[in-house]
Amino acid sequence: MDLAAAPPSQVLPDALRLRRHLHIAGEWTEPTGADVIDVENPSTAELIGQVPAGTPADVDRAVAAARAAFPGWASTAPAERAGHLDRLHTALAARADDLARTIAVELGAPLKLATRVQVGLPLTVLRDHVALAARPPVEETIGNSLVVREPVGVVGAITPWNYPLHQVMAKLAPALAAGCTVVLKPSELTSLTAYLLFDAVTEAGLPPGVLNLVPGTGPVVGAALAGHPDVDLVSFTGSTATGRQIAKAAAERIARVALELGGKSANVILPDADLATAVKVGVGNALLNSGQTCTAWTRMLVHRDRYDEALDLIATAVAGYRLGDPFDPATRLGPLVSAAQAERVRGYVDRALADGARLVVGGPDAPVPAQGHFVAPTVFADVHPDSALAQEEVFGPVLAVIPFADTDEAVTIANNSSYGLAGAVWSADPDAALAVARRLRTGAVDINGAPFNPLAPFGGYKQSGLGRELGVHGLAEFSELKAIQR
Repeated sequence: MDLAAAPPSQVLPDALRLRRHLHIAGEWTEPTGADVIDVENPSTAELIGQVPAGTPADVDRAVAAARAAFPGWASTAPAERAGHLDRLHTALAARADDLARTIAVELGAPLKLATRVQVGLPLTVLRDHVALAARPPVEETIGNSLVVREPVGVVGAITPWNYPLHQVMAKLAPALAAGCTVVLKPSELTSLTAYLLFDAVTEAGLPPGVLNLVPGTGPVVGAALAGHPDVDLVSFTGSTATGRQIAKAAAERIARVALELGGKSANVILPDADLATAVKVGVGNALLNSGQTCTAWTRMLVHRDRYDEALDLIATAVAGYRLGDPFDPATRLGPLVSAAQAERVRGYVDRALADGARLVVGGPDAPVPAQGHFVAPTVFADVHPDSALAQEEVFGPVLAVIPFADTDEAVTIANNSSYGLAGAVWSADPDAALAVARRLRTGAVDINGAPFNPLAPFGGYKQSGLGRELGVHGLAEFSELKAIQR
C-alpha cells in the first residue's frame, strides 16, 4: 500500500504515522530490513500508518543492548530506579490525550473508553510501581540461610493489540522496578501506541539499553525473542495457542515464561441477586472493548426461575450499545481490530445458530456501519455448556446465556472450561457469594460488581496462563530467589 496516497488521518500527525526506526540502546536506529507493516484504522478500513517490520538481526541487537545494560540497572539503588519510573510516568501522563486518540484510531476503542481505561489504567499501574520500586528488596532468614531476591535478567515482552498500552505497562513497569532490562515487541496491529510510549521513554532519560523496542510480526520478531539464548524470561500476553508455542520455544533452552492467555469467564447470577444490576453490569463487562477482553464475562449463568426476566433485561441493555465512530460521544461500541477478527467472530455467530442456540438480539442480519470491521452485539440464549460458543474464546461482542437449576449446577457449568482467568458472582447474601467464588477455578472473581484492583495479582488457572501480573505478586515474577548460607 502507498501511505502517501491513503486518506489523511484527521487525528494522527505525520510524525506518528510514519515511524521508520527501532529504539535500541537509548537511540532511534535504522532497522536492518526494508519491510514495513501497515497500520489500519478499523473504523474505516483506511491505511493510517506504517512501522518497520523487525528482523531476527534487530532482535539480536536489542537483546545485546539489554544484556549490556543489565548489570548497571540491576545494581541501581531502589530509590533511583523509582525516580526513573516516576519521570516516565510524568512524560507519559503529558501524552495522555495523544495516547487516547491514537488508541481510538488504531484499535477503534471509543474515545471515552480509550481515555479512562486504555490510558488511565496503565498510568495507575505505572504509578503503583514507582512506589513498589522504591521499596528495598525483601529478604528473610530461614535457619542459617539469608534468602534474597534478584532480578531475573533480560526480559522479552510480547504484547497484544486489545489493550496496547496497559498490557505493555503490566510487563514493563514490574520488570524495570525489579531491576530487569527489556526488549518489547508490541502487536503489529497497534504499534503506534508503543512509539508514543518510547517518545516518553526518551524524554524520561532511562539509561540506554534498559528498554528497547523492536516492532514486527509474531512469527519473526516474537519467535526470535522467545527462542533467544540471552533472554532470561519471556513474558507474553495473547492467545493460548500462541502461548503454547512460546512456552515450547523457551523450554528448548530451559528459560522462564510468564503467560497471560485466554479466558471464557462465567458470570454466575444467583436467584436472590439484584438481577437488573447484575445484568446491566454483566452486559457491560461482556461488551467492554467490543468484547476484545480476555477477562470478559462471556457466559452469563442465570437461575431458571429468573431466566426469562434476565433475557428481557439483557435485550434492553444491549439495545443501548450504539455502534459507530470512536470519536462520536454517543458511540459505546467500536469495531473489531481487523477484518480477520471480525470474520472470525461472525463465524462463531453462524456456528451458534447451527448448534441450535436461540438468538436474542443481534446476529448476522443486525445492521452495522457500512465501513469498518463492525460486528453487532449479539446474545444467544439456551446455549449448551459444551458447545463451541460456551467453550471457546470468541473475542468479540457475543454473549452466551445459560440457565442453571441450583448452585451446584452453576459451579459445575462455570468450571466446565479449559480456561480459568476470571469470573463473577452475584447474590444478596455476601457469604453465599463468597462461598461460590471460592469454588470457581479461576484466578480472579468479582462479587457483586466489585471494582478491579490493579494491585491484586492478575492471572489464570488451567490454560489461561502461568504466573501473575500486577502488584507485589507480579513484581515477584521478574526475580530469582537466592539462598545464602552463613
